[in-house]
Amino acid sequence: MSTRETAVRIRQLPDGAVIRLRELHEGDEEALRRLFFRLSPATVRLRFFQPVETPSPRVLHYLADVDHDRRQAIAAVVDDEVVGVARYDRFRDAPDRAEVAVVVEDAWQGRGVGTMLLNALARDARDHGVASLTATVMGENRRMLSVARRLAPDTRVHLDHGEWAMETPLADA
Repeated sequence: MSTRETAVRIRQLPDGAVIRLRELHEGDEEALRRLFFRLSPATVRLRFFQPVETPSPRVLHYLADVDHDRRQAIAAVVDDEVVGVARYDRFRDAPDRAEVAVVVEDAWQGRGVGTMLLNALARDARDHGVASLTATVMGENRRMLSVARRLAPDTRVHLDHGEWAMETPLADA
């Protein structure tokens, strides 16, 4: 587990539920494994673009082991369980751009968790010099397109071989 002190932000969802937002760290591998097994097969496919039955320990370690600069991940936590994660990975050849991914447990989808996570991640990305976020989204994932447009109405989206390629400029805070 990292010795880094993690800031926790308490947020209230529109439906009144309270969640905590905090950075992920190495010690979260087990929490990510538990989250994975609470995801429906459809949510797993939308996030990983293929069916995945069991995440390997290597993948769980990679997802949890972020440096909070080049790679960042912010978790939504309820009752000590991770219910959603938003992450970015900066491009090596263009560190002012980062690829973003989000997953929210099915029971928490449609309640504002994804939007809250993306807003927190975008603030963090701006603070680290990221000017735009990119994402590839499966064609049927209209919910993610809606979240991105709420984050930044000037998000550019185009369909590429059945997947949405998105580019979201981050306005100066």
